[in-house]
Amino acid sequence: MISRGQETAWASLGRRLKAHWLLKLVGIPGFMAVFFVGYFLVLNFPVFPITQMPMTALDRLIGFHPGALALYLSLWIYISIPPSLMDDTSEIIGYASVAGGLSLVGLALFFFWPTAVPHFDIDWARYGGFGPLKSVDLSGNACPSLHVAFAVFSAFSIGRLLIQMGAPGALRVLNGCWCAGILLSTLATKQHVVLDLAAGAILGGAAGACEGALQARYARKP
Repeated sequence: MISRGQETAWASLGRRLKAHWLLKLVGIPGFMAVFFVGYFLVLNFPVFPITQMPMTALDRLIGFHPGALALYLSLWIYISIPPSLMDDTSEIIGYASVAGGLSLVGLALFFFWPTAVPHFDIDWARYGGFGPLKSVDLSGNACPSLHVAFAVFSAFSIGRLLIQMGAPGALRVLNGCWCAGILLSTLATKQHVVLDLAAGAILGGAAGACEGALQARYARKP
């Protein structure tokens, strides 16, 4: 019998993916569905005047790159990785609690201070995928970027889990690169501006630190 301390990274990966698989199968898409209900309610029924976010010199420097859309949309795979790799119920609950708190803070900010990205002179219908995205997202709920916030939050969690699993350093580098790519894609697809990204990164970093502290507390319990 191989103890957890003697497990290879691949054996740990397999065990973690199988642990609580039904809870993950239902819980991950269920959480996303509930989040989007709140997100679109706040987006489509603003109560306060909408503020258009200003552009910075960096926004003007970074052009529109439609090919970055795939990386932008990969967030929904990326954010599913942390809970999928968790093998303890308390760990999953702790993660979900912080993710829920992050969502509530973001939605509260959108409610009391609705924001939108600037108008870009781009014919979105010419680019496959952007037409439907723009018709649904309406370029609102801009600051802080929850796309960025959840990417950064996930990067913290994935990094912590990869260390627990004894994963090779290359995977940790890949994790950082994937997160950075998602962040840059929000600018390259013109879904957000730099100020949205910065605010989202701060929010996601704070959530990541809270989740790390919470999981360390669980780990200390006998």
